[in-house]
Amino acid sequence: MIDALDHLTLGGSVAVYETLLGRRATAGRLRTANVGLAFTGGTPGLQSMTFATGDVGKAATLLERRAVTTTRDDDDLAFTGHGVAIRLAAKGRDAPSPFTAEEAACVSALDHVVVRTPNPERAITFYAGRLGLDLRLDRSNEQWGARLLFFRCGDLVVEIAHDLKKGVSDAPDQLWGLSWRVPDVAKANARLKASGLDVTGPRDGRRPGSQVFSVKNRTERVPTLVIGGVGRW
Repeated sequence: MIDALDHLTLGGSVAVYETLLGRRATAGRLRTANVGLAFTGGTPGLQSMTFATGDVGKAATLLERRAVTTTRDDDDLAFTGHGVAIRLAAKGRDAPSPFTAEEAACVSALDHVVVRTPNPERAITFYAGRLGLDLRLDRSNEQWGARLLFFRCGDLVVEIAHDLKKGVSDAPDQLWGLSWRVPDVAKANARLKASGLDVTGPRDGRRPGSQVFSVKNRTERVPTLVIGGVGRW
């Protein structure tokens, strides 16, 4: 039913993300190799996820059978996943946005989008059972204080994170953060520093051979990680 994550919708300024990604927007939209960004202005932050499907009509029928209530919005399906706004649409055909700096220093693709949940079993039922995403990892780590669920979606991951210390509740999920892939983490770090962003120094990531750094400002209130040394999922 779901082929890929087509795009994310954010509040805030497209110009901020032109600097962050090192890409030039077209008609107020940006696109990396595997995901697009659409901007609404207004209150900063992640607002919704739009997944691509090969047949919206068949997807609507399947979701109805799986007890997911949807509404039609133009040619898209809109629904809510325990507090997270989600849409299903035909796959977009926008080309990746052109780079504004050396390609190695710019964002190539999205690595993962993070949803925070107070109820990981509920999240598994929804994202795997209702939406049919492929659950590739379910790991709890006391050192991290988290249980992480990785759902494969095309060549990126929808990561569901649960804070172990907070216990389980029926509170809503939150569309929370983004992790971007770059070809050269040191060059990307230097480019963003030169652009006036507050970034941490590169450090070893959780995946073997990876390095990551955090972007502390000018992300439109979206917790942001940049990762290098990894390929496609």
